[in-house]
Amino acid sequence: MARSTSSHGRAAVRPAPTLLGASLLVALAGCAGSGAAEAPGSAEPDAITGTVTVFAAASLTGTFDSLATEFESEHPGVRVVLDYGGSSGLAAQLVEGAPADVFASANEATMTTVVDAGVVADPQPFATNVLQLVVPAGNPAGVTGLADLARPELVVALCDPAVPCGAAASSLLELAGVVAVPDTLEQDVKAVVTKVALGEVDAALVYTTDTIAAGDAVEAIPVPEADAVVNRYLIARLVDSANAPAADAWVAWVTGTHGRDALRRAGFGAP
Repeated sequence: MARSTSSHGRAAVRPAPTLLGASLLVALAGCAGSGAAEAPGSAEPDAITGTVTVFAAASLTGTFDSLATEFESEHPGVRVVLDYGGSSGLAAQLVEGAPADVFASANEATMTTVVDAGVVADPQPFATNVLQLVVPAGNPAGVTGLADLARPELVVALCDPAVPCGAAASSLLELAGVVAVPDTLEQDVKAVVTKVALGEVDAALVYTTDTIAAGDAVEAIPVPEADAVVNRYLIARLVDSANAPAADAWVAWVTGTHGRDALRRAGFGAP
C-alpha cells in the first residue's frame, strides 16, 4: 500500500534542553528491556487496519522508509504515514496538538518535552548515533580534523543547536575545545548532508548514519571525541493515538528484530 512522507521547514531557534525530565527517567526505568519484546505487535497481520502516522527524526528517513514498506507488507490493511523533521520541531507540534500516533526522537531531551506534556508515555530506547566530520567528495578544502572547523576561510554547516544533531555538535565542539563559527545552521541533519554533497560547504558535523546514506558524494573523517557524545533515540505511542493497535504494532516492529536489523545495517548503534 502506498505510503506518504513529508518534512518540516525551519522553526524558531530555541535552546536545547540538556537534562532528562524526572518523568522520562521513570518511564525509561519502567520499560527496561522492552525493546526486544514483540508483544504489542503480536496480533495476526489482518487484525490491525487504518493509518498510523509517525513523527520521526530526519536521520531515520531511510531506515523508517524501508521498515514501513516491510510493515505494510506484513499488515496489508495498514498505511504508514511518515512525517520527518527536526526532533525539537516535531515535539513542539505534538505538544500543540498535532495529530499523530507515534513519535521517534533523536535524543532524550526532545522526548522529555512530550513526556512532561503528557503527550506520550513509556518511551523505549531503540538506537544510538554519533557524529562524524564530513566533507565533499575529494575533500577540496583539505580538512583533517575537528580543529579545522575553526579555520575562518572554511564554509561550515552545522545543525541548529535547537535540534538533537546541533545540540550534540555543540557538546562535541565544547569537549574538544574548538570554537567553530558556522556559516549556516540547518533545522535537520538531512539539510546539512545535502549542502556537503552539493559542495556548498567545506565541512560539517552529521551523524554517522547520514554519512553512510550519502555514499560517494561525501567523505567521512572520524572524530575520536565523538564517542563521548552519544545520541540515544527513543520511540513512543501517543496517549491520544487514534489507532493505538497499529501504533503499538509499529513500535514493536521498530524495537523488535526487524527494526534492530535495519538500524544496524544503516549504521545505528544498539540502545
